[in-house]
Amino acid sequence: MRVGIVGVGGIAASKHLPALSRLPNVELTAFCDIVEARARKGAAEFGDPGASVCTDYRRLVELPDLDVVHVLTPNCHHAAISAAALDAGKHVLCEKPMAVSAEEGRAMIAAARRSGKKLTIGYQNRFRPDVQYLKQFCADGHMGEIYLAHALALRRRGLPAWGVYTDRQQQGGGALIDAGTHAVDLVLWLMDNYAWDSVMAVTSDRLGRRAGLVNPSGRWDHEHFEVEDTAAAMIRFQNGAAVLVETSWLLNTLQGCRPSYILYGTKAGADYLDGLRINGESYGRLYETYPDLHSGIRYAEGRLHDDFLEAEHWIDAIVNDTQPLVRAEEALAVTEIIDGIYESAQTGRAVYANDGNS
Repeated sequence: MRVGIVGVGGIAASKHLPALSRLPNVELTAFCDIVEARARKGAAEFGDPGASVCTDYRRLVELPDLDVVHVLTPNCHHAAISAAALDAGKHVLCEKPMAVSAEEGRAMIAAARRSGKKLTIGYQNRFRPDVQYLKQFCADGHMGEIYLAHALALRRRGLPAWGVYTDRQQQGGGALIDAGTHAVDLVLWLMDNYAWDSVMAVTSDRLGRRAGLVNPSGRWDHEHFEVEDTAAAMIRFQNGAAVLVETSWLLNTLQGCRPSYILYGTKAGADYLDGLRINGESYGRLYETYPDLHSGIRYAEGRLHDDFLEAEHWIDAIVNDTQPLVRAEEALAVTEIIDGIYESAQTGRAVYANDGNS
């Protein structure tokens, strides 16, 4: 598979390029970035000999010997570049979030259907060993009906002070669309429930607009902070289930966590805060268990990184013409919900799926 990269910034260098370069059936043959030096640096470090470099994505997607495009740009460009690559006959992996609006997400899916090519979204947390284990546990019916859940992505101090993360026009939002989108995706996938009914939400920029806060990645322009640093929401589903969402870059908490979940089912419960923990009732006794997530064959030589597993699965799906683990329609449901959360926070009212967000 000959792969081209559009957007050779931090997420390319830290996630996609190292993972793809480990795959024996992948050639990294094209690099595009509006800053030519970044594209050339990516090509020099990871590219095949003779890899092409450009600053216009339209040149890259039209390359005749390219099979796959990874779209790794600021969020506002996801839809246009993905659609152009699909229409040019390339398979596309687009980084999360799918797009800055559900309308743009639908346009991406329409392009995939027109072209017959595959489209997936970069929700690599699905490949974590705890998530893979719990997904099978849920699918086998051991949780029963999951009727209440928490989607969590909380940082005490973890605002990304680089790039365009605080630019609403380019990113579409802040902590919710950046980190919270992972948590929402995980919970909906584990529940296997995308039929949302309504959402009620609040957002805050109280700490983002303060000067002088401790932040490991550095200072940001607090006077031009355009996005939320914190969001909270309740999502109601058509079957009466509910998901509570909490996400923040800046929060006075000692319970920070990576994108995580708490699930409550009729047969068992599960959470991932300090590791995967499952609880329930068996033979008249309550139990809790901590599965050993690194004892399988694939983990015999140490933990395989989620990014590598994502890249490996994605390329295999293309080679073998199978369904990618992250379906574009599932990512669209997450984008619809994020749209609803932002609208509810702005208007102070509940937003319903049948109002046009679905």
